[in-house]
Amino acid sequence: MGCGKSSVGRLVAARLGCAFTDLDEAVEAAQGRSVARIFAEDGEAGFRAAELAALRAVIQAEAEESEAPAVIPSEAEESEISPRASLGRNDNVHVLALGGGTLTTPEARKLVAENTRCIYLRASVDTLVENLTMTGTSSRPLLEGADDEAALRSRIEAIMAERSAIYEEAADVIIDIDGLSCGQIADKVVADKCLTINYLPKINL
Repeated sequence: MGCGKSSVGRLVAARLGCAFTDLDEAVEAAQGRSVARIFAEDGEAGFRAAELAALRAVIQAEAEESEAPAVIPSEAEESEISPRASLGRNDNVHVLALGGGTLTTPEARKLVAENTRCIYLRASVDTLVENLTMTGTSSRPLLEGADDEAALRSRIEAIMAERSAIYEEAADVIIDIDGLSCGQIADKVVADKCLTINYLPKINL
């Protein structure tokens, strides 16, 4: 939360002329409720279930529409072509901004690993606190009650302690974003060819 996934994702998609999906927005559209309301009515477990369903739907729709549907290499193929290698740019790329907690669900991690190129926009706690202070936390249920900077910092530190290892393990590419604007991050993603793929049609941030 607060690293700019949605903003950067939209900029990357605009630079590539490809589709963009924000997973939180996909959840809200499917549920007819805001993320905050889903959390309030169904709890985090209910939200994660809805999030996983939305992720499956997005990936399935992309696979059906893509001229180069997702193909998972066999072990033999992986020895020749690593899914973590930067390959040629693909017209079928679809940028997907995950929610901050999406990868905490094992089934979601598996879907991401098998069907996307995962880019981790890694930020320090200082950067996350600054960004979330500017954008506000009212629409972020996991930050509810973190009403001052000290409380917000404590909450972010606790969340990152739980998630950092998951993010790093799931990532195909890690970009450190401290001190960079969303535009600079998007430029770095594109310039570094982080999302270039020929057999996996989607990337996510």
